Amino acid sequence: MSRKRRRTSAGNQTIRDRETSGEFITLARVVKTQGRRGEVAAEILSDIPGRFNIGMRLLALPREPEGRRREFEVEELWPHKGLLVLKFVGVDSISDAEALVGCELQVPRSQRSELQAGWNYVSDLVGCTVLDNAREIGRIEDVQFGAGEAPLLIVRNAGAKLVEVPFAQAYLDHVDVERKQVLMKLPEGLLEVNAPLTAEEKQEQAQGARKKH
Repeated sequence: MSRKRRRTSAGNQTIRDRETSGEFITLARVVKTQGRRGEVAAEILSDIPGRFNIGMRLLALPREPEGRRREFEVEELWPHKGLLVLKFVGVDSISDAEALVGCELQVPRSQRSELQAGWNYVSDLVGCTVLDNAREIGRIEDVQFGAGEAPLLIVRNAGAKLVEVPFAQAYLDHVDVERKQVLMKLPEGLLEVNAPLTAEEKQEQAQGARKKH
């Protein structure tokens, strides 16, 4: 989220913003060493074009829970087979590079890129209340990509049931990040159609299928 992170179409207006904590944002993850001079190949987790550049400083967070972040300066970089090859200052051998495999490459949250008007980060959407024509639907718990043209807002309603709401431009009225509200105009019946099955409903469905056989 391998899962390729991508910039969604203008109609979706959503950019992923992977975070491991409230203070840092993960921009990439080192997946392997590359070359003999200490280069590493990383999976890009940012949708912002030109997010990486020579001279920028990245914090490498190891996979181990007790691992501490170390700061590295980008000396060289270039794309390669869907990944980004990075050469850091002071990382000059394969053994040096091996120590970085699995690390998340982060920046402080204060360095998060400013978005163009009308675009939103996923992390800004989670926790917002969804309103359909001023009627409260529930609170966003997650945003899922890949199921269709638009990301899906996973919303928990007042009855503690999850519903899936397409975050599509055709349904979107306005996103108010400060008030933590997503204002939408949804077609009648859409919420009922997109409500995931409960455990009881899945069981009933399975029993019905067995009876048919």
